[in-house]
Amino acid sequence: MKESEGKNSGSFRDPSGFVFSRDGILYRQINRSYSEQFKHLNESGLYRALLDKGWLIPHAETAETCPFDNGIQVIRPERIPFISYPYEWSFSALKDAALLTLRIHKLAMDHGMVLKDASAFNVQFLRGKPVFIDTLSFDFYRDASPWIAYSQFCRHFLAPLLLMTFVDVRMSLLTRSFIDGIPLDLADRILRGRGGFFAKQHIHWHAASIARHADTSSRIDAGQPRKPIRLSRNNHLALIESMLLWIEKLSFPGQKTEWGDYTAQTSYSENGADSKRSIVSDYLNLMHPESLWDLGSNDGTYSLLAAQTGTRTVAFDADPVAVEQCYRQTRGKDIPILPLLMDLTNPSSAIGFAGKERMSMSERERPDCLMMLAVIHHMAISNNVPFDLLAEWLSGMSDHLIIEFVPKTDVQVQRLLSSREDIFDRYTQEDFEATFARYWKPIARRAVQGSERTIYLYGK
Repeated sequence: MKESEGKNSGSFRDPSGFVFSRDGILYRQINRSYSEQFKHLNESGLYRALLDKGWLIPHAETAETCPFDNGIQVIRPERIPFISYPYEWSFSALKDAALLTLRIHKLAMDHGMVLKDASAFNVQFLRGKPVFIDTLSFDFYRDASPWIAYSQFCRHFLAPLLLMTFVDVRMSLLTRSFIDGIPLDLADRILRGRGGFFAKQHIHWHAASIARHADTSSRIDAGQPRKPIRLSRNNHLALIESMLLWIEKLSFPGQKTEWGDYTAQTSYSENGADSKRSIVSDYLNLMHPESLWDLGSNDGTYSLLAAQTGTRTVAFDADPVAVEQCYRQTRGKDIPILPLLMDLTNPSSAIGFAGKERMSMSERERPDCLMMLAVIHHMAISNNVPFDLLAEWLSGMSDHLIIEFVPKTDVQVQRLLSSREDIFDRYTQEDFEATFARYWKPIARRAVQGSERTIYLYGK
């Protein structure tokens, strides 16, 4: 994660502590108000149980001084190589993050604690598995008390999962606008009764309950204060078990999208596909990048090729079906690939309070290499992005680039031009090479056998 020294701009909401950087190392300060909870987390065995299951990011205790007031201790959590956000996850990734959150909460109850936060931002992904990163999200369980994070869990996980399942898989993008989760009354209006009893219980009735309890002024004026909600331990556990059961049953809707079956529609012959794999492998072996961004990764075919060389890869694609396919190929297999939903013409921007809580795509990492295969025609023709703007943008993100040029005569470009006027006189291989040479140094150029495509390797 690329960030400036000092307090993490997205770590100000929790009074228990915060994340900060010092000399390029990531730390977390624990505040005095959280001392008893942190002590119980360790002494109860919960921290060790979470580590043994691989559910919580590990940390080391340090002798570092607390940089801000009210601190009692500094820990050094394991750094996540690339921070991702819920609006960038596939359906199954969000589902796995939801299940992990519930399982952690249930395990915490066995140790006298609960999750006081159920934000989707508390989960990240490492080598095909979700992992919880907020060590300070645990609080003491209090008998007969409700789960304080239940409403947050419904906004961050249940609402988008149900909308993706029963309305449209692209509904997850709503979480980009609603940073604290999709409002339940809005989710209820969009669902319009879909989702069965589970949606009725956790979305419709829950939204109605929130609306009733929000209007307390008339009862207070009448001397009728709101009664506290009580939930027995057995009922609390039954609630968690019920949500686990229902969420496990949710399945990807199988929605057909434009490029979800791109691999089956490819214009390559078997010989051409072998040639392309060979070229990409040779370029990767020449550079040996530690990190790579596959821009327009589709189902992750070439991301997997990069991973086989030991390269940690973030696989970006704008198609939710393709990203889902890539996630399923890597899920739980200890493969260094992170599949993410990303529209390259509208990449994730910095959002949240003061525009600093969530980082933009380019703020999070500078990879050793970018890879853009069979994408340039979508950028230049489908989205009218000129070569010079594309070359300049790419040159600001990395020092190496593997890029494939697809000429107008290619069947995939003809497919794009079939529904629009050809106004792209400058979409030629000569203009592509001349433009990119202003921002990049050509290292290698090889033609893909059995096609008119060419794959280039550039450096800075």
